[in-house]
Amino acid sequence: MTLKKVTLSNVQEITFVIASEKLSYKEPIPPFETRLPNKLESCLLTPFQKFDRKDLYPGLIKKASILLYLLISDHPFQNGNKRVALTTLLYFLLKNGKYLKVDTMVLYNFTVWVAQSPTELKDQVISGIEQFLKTHLISVKE
Repeated sequence: MTLKKVTLSNVQEITFVIASEKLSYKEPIPPFETRLPNKLESCLLTPFQKFDRKDLYPGLIKKASILLYLLISDHPFQNGNKRVALTTLLYFLLKNGKYLKVDTMVLYNFTVWVAQSPTELKDQVISGIEQFLKTHLISVKE
């Protein structure tokens, strides 16, 4: 099964929707055009990298895990990286027939945990994301 990718224009739409929502955040999402050049593009392409014609991140869970990690840790936006990362993850999962069934506060705390994780623990954090996704992933009907 070929997984459907999240495109740059998908993330642009996601950021537009998040930024236009009348949410009670004190830190608004800046315009999409203010993202750091090539950082977002790298975050979106990395899950689909290959070496010797083999996926570096095989399967939905590994791709989703590195996507979330990079969107949070690489800070492609001036602000709102966790919100954009989480929404992009959910969109990626939904595009591929899956979603997360988890309490909102648990999901928030998990995202903060990823954001606060030290860089030197990258592999362990990505493993933690994989386990979290395995635990909460559900199939959705089209």
